[in-house]
Amino acid sequence: MQMKDYWQNYIDGAWVDGGAGRVDIINPGTGETLAQQALADEADIDRAVQAARRVHLSGVLTDMRPVERGRMVQAMGRYLLDNRDAVAELLTLEQGKPLWEAQKEIDGAARYFEYYGNQAETLEGRSIPLGAGYFDFTHYEPYGVSAQIIPWNFPLEMTSRSLSAGLATGNACVIKTPELTPLSQHIFCEAAEAVGFPAGAVNIMCGWGHQAGAALSGHPDINQVVFTGSVKTGIAIATAAAQNVVPCVLELGGKSAAIVHDDADLDAFERDIRFGIFTNAGQVCSAMSRVLVHESRHDEVIDRAVKIARSLSVGPGIERTEAGPTMGPMVSEAQRDRAAGMVADAEGQGATVATGGRKMNIPGAFLEPTVLSNVTPDMTIAQEEVFGPVLSVMPFRDEAQAIEIANGTQYGLVGGVFTRDLDRATRAARALRAGQIFVNEWFAGGVETPFGGYGRSGYGREKGREALLNYVQTKNVAIRTRA
Repeated sequence: MQMKDYWQNYIDGAWVDGGAGRVDIINPGTGETLAQQALADEADIDRAVQAARRVHLSGVLTDMRPVERGRMVQAMGRYLLDNRDAVAELLTLEQGKPLWEAQKEIDGAARYFEYYGNQAETLEGRSIPLGAGYFDFTHYEPYGVSAQIIPWNFPLEMTSRSLSAGLATGNACVIKTPELTPLSQHIFCEAAEAVGFPAGAVNIMCGWGHQAGAALSGHPDINQVVFTGSVKTGIAIATAAAQNVVPCVLELGGKSAAIVHDDADLDAFERDIRFGIFTNAGQVCSAMSRVLVHESRHDEVIDRAVKIARSLSVGPGIERTEAGPTMGPMVSEAQRDRAAGMVADAEGQGATVATGGRKMNIPGAFLEPTVLSNVTPDMTIAQEEVFGPVLSVMPFRDEAQAIEIANGTQYGLVGGVFTRDLDRATRAARALRAGQIFVNEWFAGGVETPFGGYGRSGYGREKGREALLNYVQTKNVAIRTRA
């Protein structure tokens, strides 16, 4: 995909301008304008929803054998891989992450299409025995129009996660892309056309959340909403959808904690620090933003975390092509300033900046990789999501206190425990209030493993087979047979 000066939206198989004008897309690695993107208004959203509804009502997606639909979904993933290098460069320029991380994101995006394409023909109902004279069975049907509102931190993976599942189950999809990182999303439009999905099956538009996002989530003709983003926006979307009794899948914020016991392998844990909090400049919902470490190893973990943070080569992502200890900018100067402000507030509340914590004196939205010590559980930095490369380290005395601190926020997305003691790890896995628990490796798992939150981290599940059930309704058919 070549960089263009102006990028349009994709509605009903055609590239179109937006009724809300245009927005400048900024390269966070330099602060310079990359291009302009069309912005959808309420009328554009309605056209896209009606196109998707027409496709659903036509039966074109549900009439075909699921294996054929699944093959088309898989082919979309292969299309992403065939265009990997060009799309990765575009993603890096608009989002900031190192080029090698962008390439890894595209690999992950393609994996969703492979996985859910393979699942399309396996989503089967069941027979229910009712005794003599009856034949009863269940049948899964797509909701119809799946509205998907995508975040800016992993725009390709997050779109793939919902789009692949939506199409595999026979839904038509309307996607609102993030206004900060919409350009690389155009690959999905090309892929849908290339593999033969009919016009209207995939519609992708950029727009402001308060305008296009609100219009989509509150539209009376959508049948399901998938959203990843902030708690505040998630509540607004769920409220709008509820007015039409439309179900939602919400993946919201996180303030996830890793519990590091005195017997943990700290050499291995250094890798978890590197990837857990500094991947994508910490802009990860499931980031390891808190480390709770046994008081006997606290100082050592601080020293190791500082070493990792200071080892990172930080600069424009497009210059960081090889996998290694690198970090790009945050997605925007506004996001960078918010994170830096939270670090400053933490200092004011008594935390100590062991390293980093400041804006970097170079062009772009850069924040130094940051490690905080002397953080207490009641501090704002320990309760609220930073969404940046900021690690808070806190000591604990015993298992009970560690669990209490880990569960002491309103979030419950993921958690982790690091120990050689299997019994202790099992106790922690049961006690931690989170949707996914990592033992001895942060981000363990994959596309196959269900992902979602407790509490203010949302509801519903993405990834894994469980996610498919968010995109279908169960119909029961009871037949009275003649003797």
